Amino acid sequence: MEKVNDQANQSPMQKAISRVSYAFGAFGNDVFYGALSTYFIMFVTTHLFNTGDKAQNDRMIMYITAIITILRVVELVIDPFIGNWIDRTKTRFGQFKPWVVVGGTITSIMLLLLFTDLGGLNQSHPYLYLVVFAILYITMDVFYAFKDVAFWSMIPALSFNSKERERTSSFARIGSTLGGGLVGVVVMPLVLFFSVNQVNGTGDARGWFAFGLIVALVGIATSWIVGLGTKEVQSDLRKNVEDTVGFKQIFSTLAKNDQLMWIALTYGIYAIGINIENSLVLYYFTFIMGKSTLFSIFQGVNIVISLVSVSIFPKLVDRFNRRRVFATCIGIMLAGLLIFSLAGKSFAMVIVAAEMFQVPQAVIFLVVLMIISDSVEYGQLKLGHRDESLTLSIRPLLDKLGGALSNGVVGQVAVIAGMTTGATAASITASGAFKFKFMMFGVPAVLLIIAFIIFWRKSTLTEKRHAEIVDELAKTWGKNIAVAEEAKSLEGTVVLTAPVAGQIKPLSEVSDQTFASGQVGRGFAITPTDGKVYAPFNATVKQVFPTRHAVGLVSEDGVALLIHIGFGTVNMNGTGFVSFVTEGQKVTKGDQLIEFWDPAIKKAGYDDTVAVVVTNWQNFKDSDLVVPTDTAVTAVTEPIFKLHHEGK
Repeated sequence: MEKVNDQANQSPMQKAISRVSYAFGAFGNDVFYGALSTYFIMFVTTHLFNTGDKAQNDRMIMYITAIITILRVVELVIDPFIGNWIDRTKTRFGQFKPWVVVGGTITSIMLLLLFTDLGGLNQSHPYLYLVVFAILYITMDVFYAFKDVAFWSMIPALSFNSKERERTSSFARIGSTLGGGLVGVVVMPLVLFFSVNQVNGTGDARGWFAFGLIVALVGIATSWIVGLGTKEVQSDLRKNVEDTVGFKQIFSTLAKNDQLMWIALTYGIYAIGINIENSLVLYYFTFIMGKSTLFSIFQGVNIVISLVSVSIFPKLVDRFNRRRVFATCIGIMLAGLLIFSLAGKSFAMVIVAAEMFQVPQAVIFLVVLMIISDSVEYGQLKLGHRDESLTLSIRPLLDKLGGALSNGVVGQVAVIAGMTTGATAASITASGAFKFKFMMFGVPAVLLIIAFIIFWRKSTLTEKRHAEIVDELAKTWGKNIAVAEEAKSLEGTVVLTAPVAGQIKPLSEVSDQTFASGQVGRGFAITPTDGKVYAPFNATVKQVFPTRHAVGLVSEDGVALLIHIGFGTVNMNGTGFVSFVTEGQKVTKGDQLIEFWDPAIKKAGYDDTVAVVVTNWQNFKDSDLVVPTDTAVTAVTEPIFKLHHEGK
């Protein structure tokens, strides 16, 4: 067996290491993102500018938040190019891992610098400080994009199967939930612990720097864990036949993938809403309730409940499907906003309402991530080329858009409501509190309703439709595989035996018109009497489809053979199928490839006919079915189908 980079060839220990490493990466990713999008703005508004001149302080806060918003919006245009660049990356360390390691390291260093006043430059030369801040921030943001896009783009590289992606993403989301939650639990305790002056519960600059240092160290460490501990799986279907380069081609590719665009619009509006709400929660605890330390209790409860919701995500979508899960989550979040708006200083009401808003976010993230991941194959089928990172770059792009706009809004709200340097809960006026609550509850509610309407009306890439797309892609496999040069000069034939026992029937009579019309290739079909599928010749396994309903073989002389079990069976998502081979494995005639349980196929209402198709038949002179229709055959015995070489 030749050595291949395939997850199936790894030992149980290697698989465990890879999964844990990926979860650590997700943990570090969300620690960083939480610190940047939610807590950094608190440092800016309450500690970065403390000149004693409130008007000057407020003006500099306005400048900083405007710079953050502008830079992040401008950087959004770069993200698709980053995704395209990652798509074209080929290194001996992998396609994605180098970007995770380099991006995670540089980004963490830049964030640490931003959690300082740059040696007092903010007061000695405030406008020069703004320039240096902008340079550091855009550098951090660009490398964060490289890391984030590369990290989440590893999901479709691991599997083509929706269910498997759901499991993989759920595992990663546990890490994300822990990271995003724990950073909220520790932020104020760490800041106050390291602060010389606790300043009415908001800490001082020294405490915020210590917090930034810890976040940076976590970011660097987890990036390297991903680089050293994960494995990228290769597959023939992941190979591009066309490069997507240039501004016009990139945005044309994105625009033509209509399902990607609809889910992107949904998530973009949703992300703005939740980021505004999430960024203002700490302000609520600090300046409305006057108890910033209770924020840690809220985040601790949030972690536990969110972990439960993420853990049951696969079962939720299995039972209710993604559309219903999404709708239910939005309903719970809207109810949470309503209760939160009426909670006042009641901690019990606040924590219930905040959890109702927070917990569904992990589930909605997974629903959206699955649909975006599935749109990789949707785009591949529609456009003729596969763009994993370019497609997956949309999700972090939208998160950053939400974070950018929310940071701008939060900075302005903090100034308008009087929640800046030196403020306390007692100093907030009734007018300031009203303006704050309107932005915290009213605006996110409207945005969530708009997002739901778009999703429900326009997003049609369901689990069933994605399974159909994967099956259609399977039918295109192997067409471009060339016959070996030495085989082209041979006079004679290639003989195929039956890979499974049953009755022979012409391929033209099968129920699937794509196979019957010859679009997939030439071959024959078998109505099976046994569920064991064997190699009909010596070959290399080139494609094992994730639903295990099909396998692609290439013989020593270049015959690309697709063995496709049943029609519609892709919707079974591997239930009732067992694969005994992995991609890259050498098999000899008679080796078992797959076993399927025929009663399961029939119970599910699908056709169990096995199609045996030479997909690169155009490389041969002609072909013949050499046994009569309805002949009963045993597996791997007498000749069934012959291919004739061109010869000299």
